[in-house]
Amino acid sequence: MVELAASIEPVQDGRIHIEKNNAPFLYTLKATGEEFGAGIMYALEHGWLMIHESGTYVKLLT
Repeated sequence: MVELAASIEPVQDGRIHIEKNNAPFLYTLKATGEEFGAGIMYALEHGWLMIHESGTYVKLLT
């Protein structure tokens, strides 16, 4: 999850639209939606990502 986020060009103030992370995770890595959610939660718990309250973008913290 963090590697994917790091490979995406942020749009504004370090923001990465969640779908820019979602698409490669689901289609390139052939993961499921549940795995995507678990990956986001894992990264949040470890302080690697921050997700906006709207859920539309994340910020890489590491």
